[in-house]
Amino acid sequence: MSENIESESPLKRQLRTIIFGTDTPAGRYFDIALMVCIVLSVGLVFLDTVEMFHREYGQIIRVLEWVFTVIFTIEYGLRLYCATHPVLYARSFYGIVDLLSVLPSYLALLIPGANFTLVIRILRLFRIFRVLKLLRYLSEGNVLLRAMMQSSRKVFIFFFSVSLIVMVLSAVMYVVEGPDNGFSSIPKSVYWTIVTITTVGYGDITPKTGLGQAIAAFTMLIGYSIIAIPTGILTAEISQEVGRHRDLRSCNQCHKTGHDLDAMYCSRCGCELDSLDVPVENDA
Repeated sequence: MSENIESESPLKRQLRTIIFGTDTPAGRYFDIALMVCIVLSVGLVFLDTVEMFHREYGQIIRVLEWVFTVIFTIEYGLRLYCATHPVLYARSFYGIVDLLSVLPSYLALLIPGANFTLVIRILRLFRIFRVLKLLRYLSEGNVLLRAMMQSSRKVFIFFFSVSLIVMVLSAVMYVVEGPDNGFSSIPKSVYWTIVTITTVGYGDITPKTGLGQAIAAFTMLIGYSIIAIPTGILTAEISQEVGRHRDLRSCNQCHKTGHDLDAMYCSRCGCELDSLDVPVENDA
């Protein structure tokens, strides 16, 4: 494997650094340009679904779509060319996303049909996942991701408990109201309970009996009581995660702790802090 890498041309290594890396100015500029193209191409898909824009600027939108298709095709080809393992890249999630971003226009040429073409062109929206990939390069994004992972079990238990409450209330409302009042089945009652407990309240199904209305009021109160729980769980985990990334060095002047890891001076008194004895792990 090392022999293959050493035998690569300088151009191929340079392209790999630019396309797959973000630690160089050229790599960052490439990612920024790619993000602009993705946002613009997705915006064209949205605009083309508006009747006024489709009628007035449909031809221009088609031309611009082909421009972005050519750009994405060239980019996909370059990624396959300079990837260390082209087959693995092509079979990866982002490789499939890149392929889906260029397929719609070519499929539209082979299979005519307005409705089908519109559905296929929506696949271009998957390209926006490229934006999410950049989050791993942000330290703030890493903190948020770790907090979400740490709180996943608690959130799962919360939603499982809410699901049990929904099932019980749905069964009760089905028995109390019945098909005559719109609660024709337990799944229909589940829909009403979820809409009510999330305080959305579409109003397409409403209880008619006094007992049913009392249960509905109780369900609304439950919704207001539990709606902030997932936010509190995630906020607590974020707070703990941020705390873990605070430096425990104590200021020699005011004895304050909890400084930023890269801090050289105390944020309270301005006294110079002692240097770190161990290297700081780079999240990027």
